[in-house]
Amino acid sequence: MVRQQLLQRASALTTRNALQPSLRNTAPRRFASGEMPKLTGAADNAFNRERMAVKQHAAGSSDLWRNVAVPSLIIAAINAKNLWDEHWEHWEHLPPLEDRIEYDYMNIRTKKFFWGDGDKTLL
Repeated sequence: MVRQQLLQRASALTTRNALQPSLRNTAPRRFASGEMPKLTGAADNAFNRERMAVKQHAAGSSDLWRNVAVPSLIIAAINAKNLWDEHWEHWEHLPPLEDRIEYDYMNIRTKKFFWGDGDKTLL
């Protein structure tokens, strides 16, 4: 009994919502439309014409930057990946850190680390 009432109420709400579009549904369509309305009567003044010109310019320049930025980011990501791979490929050819020659100018410590024997880093 209660379940049937809930189903009837839900179906009534969905049909009412389908017949009456809410502000939530119409607002995105209104603002996302590509057409600029024609100004007539009192609305056709210098302020509104300038505002429409600014909107049209903003739409055009945002399209330009979208067409420039996305490919640039893709190219930059590919370049960064290539540099990363080249760097680690170079390190593969070097001998391990333990086998390298330690010269006098390497690992100069002016002050000991305050942990352990003072010579080793945490990493």
